[in-house]
Formats: sequence, C-alpha cells, structure tokens
Amino acid sequence: MGEKQLNNAIDEENITQVKKPWYKRYKVLLILFGIIGVIGLAIGIAAIIDGINGIKALGDFVTNQILGMQWLNTLIGMAFTGMLGAEFMATHWGGAIQFFIYDTIKIIVLLCLLIFLISYIQSYFPPERTKKILGKFHGVGANIVGALLGTVTPFCSCSSIPIFMGFTRAGISSGVTFSFLISSPLVDLGSFILLASVFGFPIAIAYVVVGLVLAVIGGTIIEKTGVGKHVRDFILDGDIAEIEGVELTRKDRLIYAKDQMLGTLKKVWLYILIGVGIGATIHNFIPTEWVQAVLGEDKWYSVLVASLLGTPMYADIFGTIPVAEALFAKGVGLGTILSFMMSVTALSLPSMIMLSKAVKPKLLFWFILIVVVGIIAIGYIFNALNFLFI
Repeated sequence: MGEKQLNNAIDEENITQVKKPWYKRYKVLLILFGIIGVIGLAIGIAAIIDGINGIKALGDFVTNQILGMQWLNTLIGMAFTGMLGAEFMATHWGGAIQFFIYDTIKIIVLLCLLIFLISYIQSYFPPERTKKILGKFHGVGANIVGALLGTVTPFCSCSSIPIFMGFTRAGISSGVTFSFLISSPLVDLGSFILLASVFGFPIAIAYVVVGLVLAVIGGTIIEKTGVGKHVRDFILDGDIAEIEGVELTRKDRLIYAKDQMLGTLKKVWLYILIGVGIGATIHNFIPTEWVQAVLGEDKWYSVLVASLLGTPMYADIFGTIPVAEALFAKGVGLGTILSFMMSVTALSLPSMIMLSKAVKPKLLFWFILIVVVGIIAIGYIFNALNFLFI
C-alpha cells in the first residue's frame, strides 16, 4: 500500500470514528447509568408499596435469594432429603453435607462472576496507566487512592507482593505502595459481595470501610516515619520496562477476563474447599458452648486468639468466609470474626516470608506491627459495637 493510500485509509478511519453515534461513544456510561436507574426504580417501587419495610424486604431478598442463593440451599436440601431421607438430613452429617455442597457452589459461582467482571474493568487500567494515575496524587490523598486501587485487584497477599515491588521500582511513594499492599488482599468487590451474601450489607460495608481505613493509616505511618525506604536494593536498582499502551478490542478484554477468572479459580479452589470443610465442621459438629467459651464476645482474649489462629493460615478472603459464617452462627462476636479474617488474608505466614525477600527486617517488623495492632483494635471496637449489627 502506497503512502497516499495509507493516509486515505487513516483519514477514512478517523472520519468513521468521528461519525460514530453518540450512544456508542458513551456506551459504558450509559450502561452504568442504566444499572443505577434500575436499582433506583426498584427501591422507589418498594418504597411506594410498603415504605421503609418495603425497602428492607427488597434488601433482604437481594441479600438472601440473589447473593445468598438461599433458593439453592432449599433445592439441595430437598434433593438430599429425597435421596437420603429426612432422618439422615436431620443428623450432624446430613447438615454438614448440605452446608458443604451449598456453600461451595455459591462461593464458586459468585467468585467466577465477580472475578470476570472485575478483570474486564481492570483491562482498562494497565500498569502504565495506573502508575500515571497514582503519580498525580500526593500525601494522604495518594494513600487513599492506593488503598482504593487495592479494592479492584482480586489478589491474595502473595499475588499482591509482585505488584507492590513493581510500584516501588517505579518510584511510587511508600505510603501508596503499602496502602495498596494492605488493602489488596483484604478488600475487593468480590469479598464485599460474598460478605453481603452471608452477613448482609451493613457488615459487608463495615468490613470494607475498616479495611480501607487500616490500609490508609498503615501506609501513612510507614511513609511519615521513613521506614518505607528500607526495601531490598535489587528492587530499587532494577530497570523499569516501558511498554507502549495497546488499545485492546472487546474480544481481547473478554479473553483477558476469562483467563483471569480461570487463573484465580485455579489458585483458590482448594482453599475454598478447605474453608467450607472447616465451616461445615464448626457449624454442625462443634457445640456452640465450646466455640463461645474460646471466642465468645464476652471473652477479653477472643480477638487475640482469633488473630493468632489466623496468622499461620494461608488463604484468601474467599476461603475464610465459610469459616466466618460458621463462627457467626455460633454467636462469635463480629470484631473477633473480622480480626480472624484480616489476619488470615493480610498476615499469612507464606506472604510474610515472600515479603521478607522484598523488604529489609526493619520495614517488615513495622509492617507486621502496624497491621497486627490495627487488626486487634478493629476487633475490640467492633465487638463493643456488635449490637449495632445484630
């Protein structure tokens, strides 16, 4: 193709893009406003029908039937009752089997849908663009952006560390990088939806808020004290790969989202099964009195015990939710449950070993200290406010 033909082709492509209908150019915004409009309409209709009670009923329906998939639990119960008999299903083993199958299916279905959605959105924010966005913010505001960025990365703590290393190498401030490192395994859209499906929206919102606050405070302390500079020399001395941004097609984004979904599922499915198995055991075999004797909200040491129990474990938020669900059913305080979940996801032993390869002992010590103190404080505060969520 000659130069003149090439220029004509480019001009034609530009004209085509200019003439693209407005509804195609703003398709994403239109979809977003459409979703908001449907939600608003549903709330409005519920309010007209029965006022506050109607809105509450709508919220309960979304939590229990759509996110919680209680209809699935009912169907599984009916199917096993027909196969094994009502007498067996009334036993501990019957209840454990139903809990295990229902919770496994529910978590995996929600996980796949959410990871696919999050990854599709992520495809619009490659590392280079993310670094440019972060570079525009400074101080606590930058730490808040870093923490929020962690909410759209569906990674466990070990998966977040390579990204943390890349941000550090790119010269992004320690406050931002550590706010990201704390929030990434703790808080994301997937954990919010799954928590809402089990505990309801108030507790899910509380978990997200305290996770973000902990991330911002932790990152700010590390930056202001200057300990954030104690990273390994190989990270600071490494070269930064500059890659020209390539605009992905819709098909490319869908393939990326599918690959991310399958890759995440491949990494976490075993932890989900283990978590659901532990949850089924607690839920059906361990007496409530035993659990409350150790982790009851009236026990001053329950938060400390839960934090210590969670730290050696390795799982992401999806593997801890079934355990948290069973503990909640046994009357364990909300703060104790939050401390357990946060210690598992943010301070697991494997992730701390990996982090020790990237940061020097002084920084690792301060990181662990800040996160531990924050998790314990959150536990005691929420146990004191437990009555607001029950």
